[in-house]
Amino acid sequence: MRLHDGILVGGVDEAGRGSIIGPLVVAGISIRESKIAQLTEMGVRDSKKLTPKARARLFGGITKVADSICVRKVNPVEVDGSVSLRGLNRLEARLMADVINKIGADEVYVDCCDVNPDRYRDHICQHLRCSPTVHSMHHADSINVVVSAASIIAKITRDEEIQRIRARYRGIGSGYPSDEQTMRFIRRWVNKNGAAPEFARKSWKPLRLMLEQVAQHRF
Repeated sequence: MRLHDGILVGGVDEAGRGSIIGPLVVAGISIRESKIAQLTEMGVRDSKKLTPKARARLFGGITKVADSICVRKVNPVEVDGSVSLRGLNRLEARLMADVINKIGADEVYVDCCDVNPDRYRDHICQHLRCSPTVHSMHHADSINVVVSAASIIAKITRDEEIQRIRARYRGIGSGYPSDEQTMRFIRRWVNKNGAAPEFARKSWKPLRLMLEQVAQHRF
């Protein structure tokens, strides 16, 4: 079905879901359907497929053309609380709903983290105070250019948060468990302090195991 020129189209995505350091960031944009082609012309695509320099350039272009932008950041403590209740997907759905409530779109596309897109859409809709049509899709950040734009906003925002941590603590790496520099930093911190950094997610298995090992050696 073709969208009407006048309606607002929304896209929502996250950055940092799998990270062991720093916040989870959810971002959304809304844009008139008649302006979506401008995103494509700019070269907007999934943030993971862009260089940092390209993301920074596109961030400025997106903020100029978008009708609305909303960003939510969740610290590691809140992420840990949701993981302990096996509710990370539900946390992300609530965050996406909060963003959708603020961007005022008529039709919204979200990048789905659940294996079941319909279930994830239902979780989001439980928290909506508005009534847009919500499309929950796997790989939406690669398929839909509006979601791609949201992915750039989320990624830039998260990178800025990591930069703030990096300014205080050298050698944290990218913040992801697959990064050896990140894991060396956390290992040294735990061995020295017997606790996790406040900016790290204690519910992530690698850090949880480190903390358990330290606790065992102390008793």
